[in-house]
Amino acid sequence: MEKVKFYYLAPEELNKIFDYFKARGYKIAGPTVRDNAIVYDEIKSVNDLPLGWTDEQSPGSYRLKRRDDKALFGYVVGPHSWKKFLFPPILTLWEAKRENGKFKICESGYDGEKFVFVGVRACEISAILIQDKIFGGGQYAEPNYLKRRENVFIIAVNCNDPGNNCFCLSTGTGPKVLTGYDLVLTEVISEGKHYLIVEPGTEVGAEVLMSLDFREATPDEIEEAKKISGEAINKFKKEVDLDGVVEMLQSNYENPLWEKISEKCLTCANCTMVCPTCFCNTVEDVTDLTGQSAKRIRKWDSCFTLEFSYIHGGSLRYSTMSRYRQWMIHKLSTWKNQFGMLGCVGCGRCITWCPVGIDIVENVKLFRSDVLKFKT
Repeated sequence: MEKVKFYYLAPEELNKIFDYFKARGYKIAGPTVRDNAIVYDEIKSVNDLPLGWTDEQSPGSYRLKRRDDKALFGYVVGPHSWKKFLFPPILTLWEAKRENGKFKICESGYDGEKFVFVGVRACEISAILIQDKIFGGGQYAEPNYLKRRENVFIIAVNCNDPGNNCFCLSTGTGPKVLTGYDLVLTEVISEGKHYLIVEPGTEVGAEVLMSLDFREATPDEIEEAKKISGEAINKFKKEVDLDGVVEMLQSNYENPLWEKISEKCLTCANCTMVCPTCFCNTVEDVTDLTGQSAKRIRKWDSCFTLEFSYIHGGSLRYSTMSRYRQWMIHKLSTWKNQFGMLGCVGCGRCITWCPVGIDIVENVKLFRSDVLKFKT
């Protein structure tokens, strides 16, 4: 690709990009306000975005609040992640029907949908790249995921104001978008001005911008956007030292501290449901009452359920402590052994949506403090 050009868009000009893709059979998926939260769903235009809304988050707490401007992306992240589109919560893998005394197998799965993802944060792109490796980087690829992934165009957005539970700076996955996007937006709201600076990340992205005749951004506009996104790293309220965390957690498997940090856990599985990288699932075979059809269905599951680790004779992880330990060690330690990276991108969802406010960042600090105590 030639030297990257930056383009200027007025907020409503995003509709031109949406219309470009809708004319080519794509659906537009982006953030929108529903049920007092910012969720990801199909949208039609800029007006469906959370204009003028932000979110206030703390451990176990999420609230929407009105901003004093009309920012399109002035929030952080909500309960949804993009995996709901790439790795659906419920998916029929195949269906068998009895016809003329024989069973006919009908393959299900991917239905050909193409999506534009709008407003993808740096931490979320990292999560998508992690799932790319999980579902497509090994010997056994997951075809449904890969087909969906091939038909996604990503419009990312730089995070200007990290939330109270965000710690992507500590995980090295944000706040600035660096890779994995087709277009990246930086929203500028300053001194009565409101515009977007757009940078292409792929040849396809560059072609879209050129074909729609957006004007190139001026040096001053580009500089202002860079300044705003660059200041984000100074706004983090939550940080954690993850140096050596892989070895630290693995060497403390029997530490009594696990009982303390998991004593509030309800094993509700909220943290795994909102996590953008968790991929635990189960498969069910169901039939109708007449015996004329059967389906194999894949559903999201969680290592927090008692049944997840069930084998003949009982569950391997029957206590709350053992299930919390499994989740945290996998996320921050053994995931690295499996896939060469951590399973956490620092989005903070597990902290926000835990009904009792368990904080994985504070738990890492407790372990580090405990380890240092015995070293001194």
